[in-house]
Amino acid sequence: MKHFLGFRRPDGRAGIRNQVLILAVDECADGIARAISQKVPGTVVVTNYNTCMYGGNEELINTMTGAALNPNVAGALILNMGCGSIDPELLAEQIRGAGKPVHCLPVIKSRGTRITIVKGIELAKQLTFSASQITAEKIPFNELVVGIKCGGSDTSSGIASNPAVGRAADQLVDLGATCIAGELIELIGCEDILRSRAVTPQVADKIEQLISEEEKRWHIAGTEIETMSIGNSVGGLTTLEEKAIGALHKTGTRPIQDILKINSKMTQRPTRPGMYLSETTHLCGGSGMHFASLGAQVILWTTGGAGFNNPIVPVIRISGNASQISEDIDVDVSAIMSGSESITSSAERIMDTLEKVAQGQATAIEDIGFSYCTLYQKEQRLEKVICIEPQ
Repeated sequence: MKHFLGFRRPDGRAGIRNQVLILAVDECADGIARAISQKVPGTVVVTNYNTCMYGGNEELINTMTGAALNPNVAGALILNMGCGSIDPELLAEQIRGAGKPVHCLPVIKSRGTRITIVKGIELAKQLTFSASQITAEKIPFNELVVGIKCGGSDTSSGIASNPAVGRAADQLVDLGATCIAGELIELIGCEDILRSRAVTPQVADKIEQLISEEEKRWHIAGTEIETMSIGNSVGGLTTLEEKAIGALHKTGTRPIQDILKINSKMTQRPTRPGMYLSETTHLCGGSGMHFASLGAQVILWTTGGAGFNNPIVPVIRISGNASQISEDIDVDVSAIMSGSESITSSAERIMDTLEKVAQGQATAIEDIGFSYCTLYQKEQRLEKVICIEPQ
């Protein structure tokens, strides 16, 4: 059995990183969170940019809480201005319940920005010290939860990087690990294929329902939003159908255990190993946070040459476009395009890279260039109109 070097958490899960999360639950505390993080190595920042007035939307709170509960996070410092609609204790209670250390720090009660920064630095240092006392240990490879996403797709994606990642996903599932793919909007038209892979008729129906609902969110008559990006078209993709079949390849061929819901009432997480679909958004920054909240320790990202980062969940970038390979790409599978390497051997190299990252090796640009950790949420008024009420 393969192993990775991980950090066992009180809830039994194991992370491949050992960081402290500084979470600003309202946008007004963002600058304070970043000022604290700059003084305390080993911390990462996530800010709710949706404003605190979305406090009634539990999907947002669930995603923030899920990010703090991610096994790559050792503890959390929660900041808020103190006048908004989101009570930090809503998050802190669940974090404490999972056995992780957590502190709440409201700016108004602290009597000002500078005082809050000083207090925050002290609390963050306490949390990082606590994290440093956690000894890395060998963790069975089958405890990995791997997020799978594509973006910046071009002609090479459906031919090279997506099939190679799909083959790696099959290998991970065969080893007893868990894979989670998202972005249901990219799978419109693939419903029959996905239904045939569902482990039960109920899962098949759920897949079809959630893909249909995602299509309704983005393709309302008179207000259509283009989901074929400029980069997709310039990269050689010609139709949404072509893009969808390419995106399907990254999910591999193994049975689909379930499709995980992310909504105002729940964030479903895997209950057993295997391949899962999910309501993880196709929007890059938001997808990273969804994968974090679902418990993924690492993301396999297929692309023509673009990419995003997430400070909680390392992102391994895989590209098959020889003209777009740069220092940012972790695995170059462009030899598939020229016929000089097979999908199988490329998948083996992806697995090798994944194993190294799980052992602690940084991805190509893990320490720089973070994109915003967007906390995506559905529009609840629209959900009432177009979706089946979540159970």
